[in-house]
Amino acid sequence: MTDTYRMTVDLNVLDHLGINLYSNIAAVLTEAVANAWDADAEQVDIKIDPDGNWIEIVDDGIGMSVDDMNNKYLRVGYRRRDDDSEHGKTTAKGRPVMGRKGLGKLSLFSIANVIELESAADGSAHGLRMTVAGIHESVEKKEPFYSPESLEAELIGVTKGTRIHLRDIKRQRLGRGASALRKRLARRFSVIGEAHGFKIHLDSSPITASDRGDLPVVQFLWQLGDDALDLASAPQLLENESLSNASEGWDPSWQVSGWIGTARFPKQLDSEDAGNLNGIVVFARGRLFHENVLDKLNDGRLYTKYLTGQIEADFLDTDDEADIATSDRQRVQEDDPRYAKLIAFLKSRLTEVEKRWNEWREKHEVQKAKDESPALREWLDSLGGGFRKSAETLIAKLSALPVDNEEDRKLLYRHGVLAFERMRLRGSTEKLVASVKSVDQLLVLLADRDSLEASLYRDIVKSRLDAIRNFETLVDEDAKEKALQQYLFDHLWLLDPSWERATGSEFIESRLQEAGVIVSDLTKKEALGRVDLKYRTTAGKHIIVELKKAGRRMKLIELQEQGQTYVDKLRKILAAQNETTPNIEVVFILGKPVEEEASNPERLKASMEAISPGSQVIHYDTLIQGAQKAYSEYLEQSKTLDRLERIVEGI
Repeated sequence: MTDTYRMTVDLNVLDHLGINLYSNIAAVLTEAVANAWDADAEQVDIKIDPDGNWIEIVDDGIGMSVDDMNNKYLRVGYRRRDDDSEHGKTTAKGRPVMGRKGLGKLSLFSIANVIELESAADGSAHGLRMTVAGIHESVEKKEPFYSPESLEAELIGVTKGTRIHLRDIKRQRLGRGASALRKRLARRFSVIGEAHGFKIHLDSSPITASDRGDLPVVQFLWQLGDDALDLASAPQLLENESLSNASEGWDPSWQVSGWIGTARFPKQLDSEDAGNLNGIVVFARGRLFHENVLDKLNDGRLYTKYLTGQIEADFLDTDDEADIATSDRQRVQEDDPRYAKLIAFLKSRLTEVEKRWNEWREKHEVQKAKDESPALREWLDSLGGGFRKSAETLIAKLSALPVDNEEDRKLLYRHGVLAFERMRLRGSTEKLVASVKSVDQLLVLLADRDSLEASLYRDIVKSRLDAIRNFETLVDEDAKEKALQQYLFDHLWLLDPSWERATGSEFIESRLQEAGVIVSDLTKKEALGRVDLKYRTTAGKHIIVELKKAGRRMKLIELQEQGQTYVDKLRKILAAQNETTPNIEVVFILGKPVEEEASNPERLKASMEAISPGSQVIHYDTLIQGAQKAYSEYLEQSKTLDRLERIVEGI
């Protein structure tokens, strides 16, 4: 070995590892609390000046002698686990040591320009003062080290443990205040409380597990392992179960403990003070090791919007393996095999969580929705077994959509009920239920052309029922004629449900007008002995509808002559359109019967066939009865729709 080459560490490193490495007060105080844990302290008291001028951290640990202060605390990069053979890995009380890199103490410079530190050990107390200005001065002078100044004896008041007093606070790093700090510190340690013999007080009030803010909003919970879990702060918990805390192929010593939970609503995980609770915190040796491993799972399924939790994975920070924590100890080196195995483990467990979440969600949310809405209960109870199961799944999924406003959720239920009924007519309820993964996907389905067509069902039913009811009220011939004039030509489905206007009808009608078959002059109409005539095509047929006044009695010969005239004229028009063998029918609608209907029905039939095959005579009363029969299903559905409307309005 020679001294030809020499590596040195400039004091400028302090700027990077301390002053500029940590960005918030919670991360900084985490380092101070971790040092207190490693000093076997039973209590840490943190006080913050209301005006933000100072912060004090006091612990009742073993304290430090002057030698300890110089050789351990002031030695940047001191690796306790390697350099202290007696209590480097485990404290005198048997605690696993949290510290590892020897850099955490520098974090204090991130929030304060002046640090005063007192400590008592072996019956004596001492203290020092460090300043950012003093460090910069040593850097400018190119001094090989920085020498903090000793505190005056009269300023030293600690008799046990260590006291840190931070002054000249950097206000921008203080965050939202004591309330937010309490919650954020609670989420950075899993060893707080009587069970661990370690208490943290903030402004004289103890920090507890409930301050984390996650358990109080958890609805369903999955525990990893069999360790006792204090659920006293989980008043909304409805279901919980255990999951295996090891994975095939793992080292036998590897285990994961803790819990994963889901809130009822995503908005419950949005905390201004505690930060975003929609994540899974990873601890190792009782302190934060990874702020949110959920972000690394690349799982975009709906249930992840409801997830929260905290797990302990000590194998990420074992003494005999490389340190994979980043310098600020809030994230990890993601290419490490241990981390990769943890991710695989969590993906496997979360698949189990999602399955059970769907089951529990359906069970409880449907019941809650039924309890809160008698109308919704009535609808669900009215469905058959198979449809009811699908409908309950739909309601559960709608309840799971991230909608904050309860009135908006009720609106979702209303649309969901109507959509389900529409899709039930088409036999597509399963498609509807399966599509409800997000509000956007649901809207896409409801905007689908077929679904949109189905959504018109109720309007069609109502309009056709109105038309049929009008016919039912007709008791005299004048009323019949008025009703026919108003409805029949606009609603030819009353004659035959398949009759609709076809492309080209308007062109042929204009030709019939030119040929004098269709007239608009009322005087000429009356002279020709007819109320009106319409033309339609359907299924390759050309259909001429001739209406007669309800009170007029027609002779068969008159019908034959008029019908044959219509057919002959129409054949010529169609021949000009290169249709040489058209299928034409003439339908006469009469109020009074033709004499031959009773005396010689075969002659009537032959006369109609002579006009053109399929031609026929229909009576007004027969038309009404036929419409009632053809639309009996509509009449029955009307009762259902009236009930459905009442249910929807009641949700």
